[in-house]
Amino acid sequence: MKKTLLLSIAFLSFALATQAQRYAIIDTKYILNKIPEYKDADKKLQQVGEQWQKEIDDKQAQLDKMYKNYEAEQFMLTDELKKKREDELFVKEKEIRDLQKRRFGYEGDLFRERQRLVKPLQDKVYNAVQKIAVAKSYDFVLDKSEGITIIFADPKLDRSDDVLKELGIKN
Repeated sequence: MKKTLLLSIAFLSFALATQAQRYAIIDTKYILNKIPEYKDADKKLQQVGEQWQKEIDDKQAQLDKMYKNYEAEQFMLTDELKKKREDELFVKEKEIRDLQKRRFGYEGDLFRERQRLVKPLQDKVYNAVQKIAVAKSYDFVLDKSEGITIIFADPKLDRSDDVLKELGIKN
């Protein structure tokens, strides 16, 4: 009877242990910030973004000047000239909005540039995570950077350094 009970408990423990999920937590932001190519790409994106913003700011300054000139001269203009100037202002304003949208809008130039520079690095990290997850039999891996909120994470579960090691980057 004792043997049967012990055997049953051992079998039940084994069954529960095999059904337990294994998981790990990583921080992709931490990992990416340790990759020199990512830092270079991020710096380049900032420079390009600043350059494009300056271009927009310059055009906005031109538009502001045009508005001030129009306001100062509108009392001396004929209705036909007023209409022409207002149309010019409208066209210039639309041009600036379109440029902002083209540069910084959803799937704009900055988005495409980020895809070109950063996505290959993100894919490299993803592949390293996938390789570690398969090798260590993790059922799932959580990313604690941006997006997913984790109220508590045991630091011993963080496998970010393992991913860096897999990528050949020293911590």
